[in-house]
Amino acid sequence: MPALPDEADRRPVPARAHAALTVGECGETELLRRILARVPAADAAMLGAGDDAAVLSAGDRRVVITTDLMIEGPDFRLAWSSARDLARKACASNLADVAAMGAVPTAITVALALPGETSVSWVEELAEGFAEGLAEMAPGCGVIGGDLSTSGQLTIAITAFGDLRGGEAVRRSGAQPGDVLALSGPAGRSGAGLSLLYSLARDARGTALAEGIAALRSRGDAVASLVDWHLAPTIDASLGLAARDAGATAMMDVSDGLLLDATRLARASGVQLDIETSTLLSDVEAVEAALTAAMPGLDADERQARARELVVVGGEDHGLLATFPAGVTLPDGFRAIGRVHPLLDDDTSRVLVDGEPREARGWDPYAWDFSSSDSSTGLAS
Repeated sequence: MPALPDEADRRPVPARAHAALTVGECGETELLRRILARVPAADAAMLGAGDDAAVLSAGDRRVVITTDLMIEGPDFRLAWSSARDLARKACASNLADVAAMGAVPTAITVALALPGETSVSWVEELAEGFAEGLAEMAPGCGVIGGDLSTSGQLTIAITAFGDLRGGEAVRRSGAQPGDVLALSGPAGRSGAGLSLLYSLARDARGTALAEGIAALRSRGDAVASLVDWHLAPTIDASLGLAARDAGATAMMDVSDGLLLDATRLARASGVQLDIETSTLLSDVEAVEAALTAAMPGLDADERQARARELVVVGGEDHGLLATFPAGVTLPDGFRAIGRVHPLLDDDTSRVLVDGEPREARGWDPYAWDFSSSDSSTGLAS
């Protein structure tokens, strides 16, 4: 998630009461004790946190591993997100990557780099957010260790582990012509929530921004659901294994937008994907309803066009994009959104939308222009 281009009001540390105990005053040993008292142990841990390393049961001796960084600035805003929000977002992004391989998440490690003046209560809330997120999204998956360090910029690094349960990993490269293209979860909701937050942020700074977010949510459930989905998305990590068991030929997490990630899957598989927007009408309607409530001055045609674009390019929904052989009953939680076609030649567009070629647009942190207030600048093409 991109940061606000105007960094003058960026909060360097989580908000805290003046007299709150800070991590600098608390020290590493006591802070670690407080964290471990709040996060769950992993069912697969033979030896959990507390030693130099953990020992994790590896099932069939193959382990799925993924790592993700969240850095204050380019990935999240403390003015927007609570500690619980950040923990849930970190859970969703990492658990989805494990699920996308057709594996079951078993454990995570959490490394934190914190400014010394960060309040201990904020870190405790973060730990409680991890406990809630793991319990809801991947029961049995727990925290088996990590690291604590100090930094002027808050950073959260997660490494997640998964068990293939005796099956084969589902890669991006297995899609075949004739397959059905399917998606779990919503499309464009998180990107739309980010768009609403940016619109608000252009007119608010500092604590006024936090008050503005509360006012934004108060404009109705349509707005609140999109803002909340961006700040703290929720996934069902069991869907990856369900898709594999149903015969998924290829799969990946949709983190950078449907168009961009579909292009990645198509390139890996050497095929062409055709997305049918008629299957995404519920997403378009949800985004359009939120835009109507939050931006009543928008022209109706512009509002619908913006909603349609956000659904295909908005990132961080963390659903699963998968392909299945024709005739397969899709697992609960998935819906068909298109088809897989053969690639005619190297110049053929990898992704079509309603039969028309589309550029691979989506979120790219290296394409972000921090001098611009346009939240679409970071959408790569």
